[in-house]
Amino acid sequence: MPDRIRIEGATKKFGDLKALNNVSMSVRPGETVVVIGPSGSGKSTLLRAVNRLEVLSDGNIWVDEDVVTHQGSDIRKIREEVGMVFQNFNLFPHLSVLRNITLAPINVRGLSKAKAEAKAEELLTRVGLLEKRDAWPEQLSGGQKQRVAIARALAMDPKVMLFDEPTSALDPEMVKEVLDVMLGLAKDGMTMMVVTHEMGFAKAAADRVIFMDQGEIIEEGTPQELFDNPKNERTAKFLAHIL
Repeated sequence: MPDRIRIEGATKKFGDLKALNNVSMSVRPGETVVVIGPSGSGKSTLLRAVNRLEVLSDGNIWVDEDVVTHQGSDIRKIREEVGMVFQNFNLFPHLSVLRNITLAPINVRGLSKAKAEAKAEELLTRVGLLEKRDAWPEQLSGGQKQRVAIARALAMDPKVMLFDEPTSALDPEMVKEVLDVMLGLAKDGMTMMVVTHEMGFAKAAADRVIFMDQGEIIEEGTPQELFDNPKNERTAKFLAHIL
């Protein structure tokens, strides 16, 4: 089966700094790949490049057959298939929870209001927040906002979900409610690429874990291989520091 995401030779320069240095990797359909590494290692830059929120200096990225990095590509169409969840929720403060979720399916996918709302209620039930359908974002906790953000991304029926440190802005007691939703998505076979510092999630949900440092992939393997028997000294040092 062809890769859902394919990255070849991804390089990103900021002046003399190489945030990404010739990175190549792939994500297969239904696979959950978790990217870990120290701050500044290029994890988020790589993730954001997958839907061209970061423009590469060199290299190419494909989502299915679409070349994300090609200037002639219809990036709006590609982004319709690639859901993204950020650190800071990015909900529209002037719209209710329901309207936040239905806005794109109605305006971009052309769903009727009734169908979009039915789907939104189904997704809110899935993330445990149906009773908040008419609430405003300011009335929600951080964990609730992030679960709404996940539901909003899922409402577009994406082929791929990207998560950029989705729990880093949350209080510790709210982290689990978000990770539980993500774990459910992984078990249901959603194709996911996740940048996170939550090693428990990586162990529980990842098919593969990739360790990055200084803009390069240093090591990759199953959670068991990487966490229990890291082969690279930099990986071992990083894991010893955080586990």
